[in-house]
Amino acid sequence: AIMVLPREGLSDGHGKELTYDRVYYVGEQDFYVPKDENGEYKKYKTAGDAYPDVLEVMRTLTPSHIVFNGAVGALTGENALKAAVGERVLIVHSQANRDTRPHLIGGHGDYVWATGKFRNPPDVDQETWFIPGGTAGAALYT
Repeated sequence: AIMVLPREGLSDGHGKELTYDRVYYVGEQDFYVPKDENGEYKKYKTAGDAYPDVLEVMRTLTPSHIVFNGAVGALTGENALKAAVGERVLIVHSQANRDTRPHLIGGHGDYVWATGKFRNPPDVDQETWFIPGGTAGAALYT
């Protein structure tokens, strides 16, 4: 995903400049892997060979796998998104296919641009925000 931040920087919607110490990207991806008649995932020699079956699975709009940043465990353990207490972190979250609702347990987004419209005033103090499929949103947390 590509999200272009405003050249003049982020604002609280009332003229106050907002700064951040780091940016993290969270990409939420869906995979649609076909199963055979026994319920086992099918294997193909090439991606092209899988195309008709994958298309059939995609038409159900029910992903077989959902991952963040491309792989299971991409944001856990050694890969966890870390920040020091008091740091201001801008989290950019995208989902290409379905609606999603990012939720940071134990905190609230100080400022949230759920659809990435930085010219609009951000929502404030959001624990969960709604991102429509096909968009990217951002939230500034302290």
